[in-house]
Amino acid sequence: MELIFATHNQHKTEEAREIAASFIQIKNLKDIGCFEEIPETADTLPGNALQKARYVQEHFHVNCFADDTGLEVEVLDGRPGVYSARYAGEHCSYQDNVDKLLREMKGMTNRRACFKTVIALILDGKEYLFEGRVDGRIIEDQRGMSGFGYDPVFLPDGFDRTFAEMSEEEKNSISHRGRAIRKMMDFLKNHKNI
Repeated sequence: MELIFATHNQHKTEEAREIAASFIQIKNLKDIGCFEEIPETADTLPGNALQKARYVQEHFHVNCFADDTGLEVEVLDGRPGVYSARYAGEHCSYQDNVDKLLREMKGMTNRRACFKTVIALILDGKEYLFEGRVDGRIIEDQRGMSGFGYDPVFLPDGFDRTFAEMSEEEKNSISHRGRAIRKMMDFLKNHKNI
């Protein structure tokens, strides 16, 4: 079975391929010749995920899935949330976002946060949603060179290493996106048409 992941992000694509069962071949937007930026104008994670998946399904007529991920920080009333990827502004870098987050949290003792990923799957014209979540906290200084985004400052509960200090395999085994993708894979394994 082939599924199109509605992303240009190679990190996300590789993470999904690592987790995907061998019976599912995951391709991304580049693989189907889609190079435009798909709008993300919803104000919720499910809304953005559905918006991207619907765009791909409507324009390319393929089974596909899309995700949206947000880092929700307690003391910041859930920010950056749905705006995590562009927290420091449009066309900002991962580092710009991390720098802004650390500036805003300077001196704060409550550092609780969670990562959430919502996946929208469109399969044979029907829509399904899957959510993955990891709780943890934001550390004060960046650690680690792996991963991307907020990984160098996110310390998941029960671990003494940030996501950026973990191997890709270890991070995938506990990550929010990994949990959401595994839920989707379990659904697909039990889907009667596969």
